[in-house]
Amino acid sequence: MEFVLVGALLTVLTLAVLQLGVAVYVRNVVHDAAVEGAFHAALADTTLADGAARTRAIIARTVGEGFAETVEVSSTTHLGHPAVQVTVRATLPLAGLLGAPEALEVSAHAPAETLE
Repeated sequence: MEFVLVGALLTVLTLAVLQLGVAVYVRNVVHDAAVEGAFHAALADTTLADGAARTRAIIARTVGEGFAETVEVSSTTHLGHPAVQVTVRATLPLAGLLGAPEALEVSAHAPAETLE
C-alpha cells in the first residue's frame, strides 16, 4: 500500500517539476522574441510593424502560433534616449501547453537607431 502512495506522490512531484520547466521555457522564449523584435524594430530602415511581425514569427516557430496573443510595439524613451518597446502578452502554460491566456506579460527595450 505504501508503494502505491509513494509512487503516486513522486509521479505528481515529477510532473509538477516538468510543468515548471515548460512554463519557464515558454517565458524565456517569449522574452527572447520580444528582445529580438525590439532590436529589429529599432533599426533605421525598419518599421515598428516589422518588429511585431518578427516577434510573432519567432514565438510561432518556437512554441506555437497560439502563444503570442498580443504584441504591442511603440516608440518611447528609455533612460532619456529614443527607444523601441515591445510588450508581449502570452499564454502561461499551466497543464502541458494549455494555460491561462494573457497571464504572461514581458517587455523589452532597444535603443532606436538614427541616421544622423
